[in-house]
Amino acid sequence: MDARPQLIDALSALRDRVAAVRLPLPLRGASRARQTRTELLAQLDDYLVPRLKDPDAPLLAVIGGSTGAGKSTLVNSLVGRRVSEAGVLRPTTRTPVLVCHPDDHHWFAGMRVLPHLTRVWMPPQDEADAEDEILGRKGSRRPGGGTDEKSLRIETASTLPRGLALLDAPDIDSLVVENRRLAAELICAADVWVMVTTASRYADAVPWHLLRTAKEYDATLVSVLDRVPHQVVDEVSRQYAALLTKAGLGHVPRFTVPELPESAGGGNGLLPTTAVAPLLSWLAHRAQDPAARQQALGRTAGGVLDSLGSRMPELASAVAAQYAAAVRLTGAVEEAYAAQRERVRGRLRAGAVLAGDARTRWRGYPRDSSAAELLDALVASMSALLQCAVAAADEQVENAWRREPAAGAFGSDGGADLESGERIGIAVRRWRRVLEELAEEEVRGMERNAAPDAETVAALLATALLGGRRARGAGERLAERIGAQGALRLRDKGGELVTTTIDDVLHSERDRRLAPLDALEVTPEPQAELIAALSLLQKER
Repeated sequence: MDARPQLIDALSALRDRVAAVRLPLPLRGASRARQTRTELLAQLDDYLVPRLKDPDAPLLAVIGGSTGAGKSTLVNSLVGRRVSEAGVLRPTTRTPVLVCHPDDHHWFAGMRVLPHLTRVWMPPQDEADAEDEILGRKGSRRPGGGTDEKSLRIETASTLPRGLALLDAPDIDSLVVENRRLAAELICAADVWVMVTTASRYADAVPWHLLRTAKEYDATLVSVLDRVPHQVVDEVSRQYAALLTKAGLGHVPRFTVPELPESAGGGNGLLPTTAVAPLLSWLAHRAQDPAARQQALGRTAGGVLDSLGSRMPELASAVAAQYAAAVRLTGAVEEAYAAQRERVRGRLRAGAVLAGDARTRWRGYPRDSSAAELLDALVASMSALLQCAVAAADEQVENAWRREPAAGAFGSDGGADLESGERIGIAVRRWRRVLEELAEEEVRGMERNAAPDAETVAALLATALLGGRRARGAGERLAERIGAQGALRLRDKGGELVTTTIDDVLHSERDRRLAPLDALEVTPEPQAELIAALSLLQKER
């Protein structure tokens, strides 16, 4: 526990790398990785870093377990007075209660541990006042009034040994999700895990999940078998001990609390001192005997540090899986739009734009169609070609993304096609205006008497650029009106403009499709940063 500053700095750097991890894609194993990240942050913020910085702080024993296990009654009995309201339906379930000796109050009044919980403390009072306060018979003395769902109520009791603090956590199997999360975070802040279960529920999944987690972290662990009927004490204790041994937890200290009248009636009674004396003696010895204290703290802190060697690579692997999935999703979009870009260019060379109404207008030009009508038809045809390309690309993307679980993070936008059509229409009309400006500029440079109408030049230029082999005559007519060099110059500029417009439209729609994915900022750097932070920590150890 004599931690060097370099080790604490390495832990703090590792904590920042963990906090920076984002796992937004719904991949297999992502939920577990998010839980690992949450637990890591809780253990680093609430336990490991504060403990290494202040090794002399009181020993914190968190009393955890499932609903109805009798945790609050046990805490009240260990303290010798009611400090935590008991009962399955108690209204204060969301507010954990920490009890310590008055001389140890300063260790918990600040933000040293559980910094995300607002401190709510109780002023010194006699036992009768305390009972009234807990049972709600008097007005609240909590600063600011009211109850904060994310608060930690701090009580002091001179009956508790110095150097020992007890924390009554919410039920680990509470129906309220936030309560379960808070209970898990509080357990992660413990020097000693006190797992409470009952004679009727000792084989349930919830307490065994906690026991296995404590084993995984090699935490200092105590098991309390509560509310055991006298007539089956020996049998239940024997079966429970066998289960612990089978799970590799046979060495864990076990304490049995018999079922007593005080255990019932909402749990507001205090158990006899003799019922909790062995557990209190064990906790007091760990808090006050230097060797026992060092062993308890060193085991829990060392267990958490050791567990980082496996949990950090798992988290890094989850980050890598997220990035790989993001690359696949991005690649599917880029491939689809690149394919449609080449298809559009091929269709332009084949004169696909000069079809339908546009072809009819061209055939009737200039006798039955004006230059403006021809330009309108070409703009509509080009817009339709690009809209079809975007729709085909999106369909290809949808087909590819259906095979990717990560795509489940993105819902489909029912109005995307309409909005896409509007955006494409605006882009093509902008292309027409620029083309008309090129034509006007070219015409202004000619002699006034020989200069043709600029709109006619723009219509012929657009037809020559978009009509392919079907519009050879448009290029010839354009050369007749502005000269061969002028026509060549305009076709070069216009060709670049067409290419730019197509690229801009398709790139814009591609980026639109990628925007939700890009917003998640799934990058490869966190993986390397996690591994580097772990390597630095291991070097400092």
